[in-house]
Amino acid sequence: MKQLWAPWRMEYIKSDKSEDCIFCSLPREGDDTKNYILYRGQSAFIIMNIFPYNSAHLMVSPFRHFGCLTEQDTSEIMELNQLTHKCIEILRAVINPDGFNIGYNIGKAAGAGYDEHVHCHIVPRWTGDTNFMPVLGETKVHPEHLKTTYKKL
Repeated sequence: MKQLWAPWRMEYIKSDKSEDCIFCSLPREGDDTKNYILYRGQSAFIIMNIFPYNSAHLMVSPFRHFGCLTEQDTSEIMELNQLTHKCIEILRAVINPDGFNIGYNIGKAAGAGYDEHVHCHIVPRWTGDTNFMPVLGETKVHPEHLKTTYKKL
């Protein structure tokens, strides 16, 4: 069995989690640049992950607070899917990754950091993007600052 280690995620794991859900509170603040919100639809939005697995790691989340895909209405299903497609198109045009990991973590056991508000992860990948730095150096190297990536996207 192979092991996947992500020690750079420890900062997030150990960080204080506010009682407020980030997928509810950040859109309410209205400062999209500060909160790395790239796009707002009618029922969902695209936001950058500030603890990314890889550069330009995006998330698509509904505005409405619910914890499982089975709780979506038809318009939310459609828009979450459409915004996931939009993420792929934007990422291909701007940073040209070799592939993507796309998925939902439903429930704490599945690794959801915010298990009561469903959201989709869109992680761009490049051939050879996993190297010794995260494993031995406990450091994930991102080629540019989050603010620079936000401006590009």
